[in-house]
Amino acid sequence: QVQLAESGGGLVQAGGSLRLSCAASGRTDRSYVMGWFRQAPGKERQFVGAISRSGGSTYYADAVKGRFTISRDGAKNTVYLQMNSLKPEDTAVYYCAACLKCTTLVMSRGLLYDYWGQGTQVTVSS
Repeated sequence: QVQLAESGGGLVQAGGSLRLSCAASGRTDRSYVMGWFRQAPGKERQFVGAISRSGGSTYYADAVKGRFTISRDGAKNTVYLQMNSLKPEDTAVYYCAACLKCTTLVMSRGLLYDYWGQGTQVTVSS
């Protein structure tokens, strides 16, 4: 089992920045693809981005490409989502998730992820 805990959400004005953290505990000896997803009220969960097991590769949804950056610190078992140039449409609950068997081709598919955090609210005001 892996437990994931997000933090860093909050209220920010459009154009501002936030950095979300996702701390993993439990079976961190295994290697996971780590993903970030978000869900706005009344909308389906949306893939934001993911980072490979080594941290050497990252992948982003078109909506956030160029504004968001994912990184991971293996020593701290923590994954980060740096969000810049935030827009009101970025308002959502953000979730991190861990996928044991994901490959590059499927890492945007939330159903494949094995573990999820509880989410953190990000609100961007206009």
